[in-house]
Amino acid sequence: MQPEKLKSVKISESSTTGKNGSVTRSEASGLGWSEAWKNPVFRWKLLTGMILFIAILSALPFFFLAIEARNGRVLTDFVLELIPPRNTSVAVFFLIWSSCLLLIIRIFRDPHMLLVTLWSYNGVTLLRMACIGLISLNPPVGLIPLADPITNLFYGAHYITHDLFFSGHTTTVFLVFLCLKKKSDRVYALFATILLAILLLVQHVHYTIDVLAAPLFTYIVYRFAVIFSKMEKPDSLTV
Repeated sequence: MQPEKLKSVKISESSTTGKNGSVTRSEASGLGWSEAWKNPVFRWKLLTGMILFIAILSALPFFFLAIEARNGRVLTDFVLELIPPRNTSVAVFFLIWSSCLLLIIRIFRDPHMLLVTLWSYNGVTLLRMACIGLISLNPPVGLIPLADPITNLFYGAHYITHDLFFSGHTTTVFLVFLCLKKKSDRVYALFATILLAILLLVQHVHYTIDVLAAPLFTYIVYRFAVIFSKMEKPDSLTV
C-alpha cells in the first residue's frame, strides 16, 4: 500500500466492507463527521432527511388540530378498567426527554446514528399520522391530559387527546432504544420504554392496543431506515 493512500483510510481495522462496495453499519459508525460529510451519499440523505423532518414538524400543529376536532369510537379496554387513573405527567416527561437527551449526546460522535434516527423518526411519524388519520378514536374513559411543555409546542393546542393509535410517546423512547449502541444506554432506554408504557396506561392517555402496537411499528420502520441509511463507499476510502 502506498503511503499517500494510507492517509486517506479512516475506517477502523475491525470494520468490514459489504457487497457492491457499500459501507456496513459498523464501518459507518467508525466514521467521524469530517469523513462522513465527504461522502456525497451521506450528505444528500442527511439533507433530504432534515428537509422532510422540518416539513413534518411544520405540519404537525395543523394535523393535530384537525384530528382533535373529530368524534370517534371509544374502545372497551379491560386493562384500563382495572387501573384507577392517576396523573404521572412528571415521570412521563422525565423518561421521554432524558432518553432523547442521551441519544442527542451520542449522536454528536456518530453521524450514522443521526442518519438512522432521522429517517426512522420521519418514517414512523408519517406512518403514525396515517394510522391516526384512518382510525378515528375518542380518548379512553378517565383520561387525565398529559402535560408536556416541550411536546405541546408542536401540537398547536394545549392538550391533544385524539392522537391515539399508535402511541407516539412509546414510539419515541423505543426508537431511542433501537438507535443507541452502548449496552448501558440501551438498558436504560428499554427500561424507560417499559415504565413509560405502564405510566401512560395509569394515566389513561392511551388504550392498551396503542401502547402494544407502538414497538412493533417502530421496529419495522427502523429496519427500513437502517437499510436506507447505508452509505456507498466513496473512492477516497478505497485501498
